[in-house]
Amino acid sequence: MFDRVQGIPAHPLFIHAAVVLVPLLGLVAILYAVWALSRRHLRWPLIALAIATPGAVFAAKESGESFSESPNFQAGEIQEKIEQHEGFANNLFLVVLGLALVALVMAFMLAVTPKSKSLIKAPMVAHWVVVVLGVALSLAAFYFVFKAGDTGAKMVWTGF
Repeated sequence: MFDRVQGIPAHPLFIHAAVVLVPLLGLVAILYAVWALSRRHLRWPLIALAIATPGAVFAAKESGESFSESPNFQAGEIQEKIEQHEGFANNLFLVVLGLALVALVMAFMLAVTPKSKSLIKAPMVAHWVVVVLGVALSLAAFYFVFKAGDTGAKMVWTGF
């Protein structure tokens, strides 16, 4: 299923969605967490990105695993680089899952506007825990999407 799209390897196609959606989710999550006035406008985009981004990263990860099983990539040195790239992609997927979960919690726990009540009643400590987790996971997502993309691009552009 994740091998080809109309005869073209799926991985180069699917990674574009992940490369766009991960930073968007991170940016929107940070803005939502730290800028209360933005929440009214960013709530639904945050929810949509929290739902779509893990799917995009999963598709990119799975298509990459299918792509790496090609007989062209079974040599020793390239296999080490592929494993390093896969390691960053696996970490990215786990971080994005956590970020998506925290983003959904933020969307329903933090007040939409300064005057409105949140949908979930939580103590102030829980509010700050969710804010700090959202920012930390966003920064981790930025790091892992960069490292996964960088290692993959270096394999492509330097001829492995």
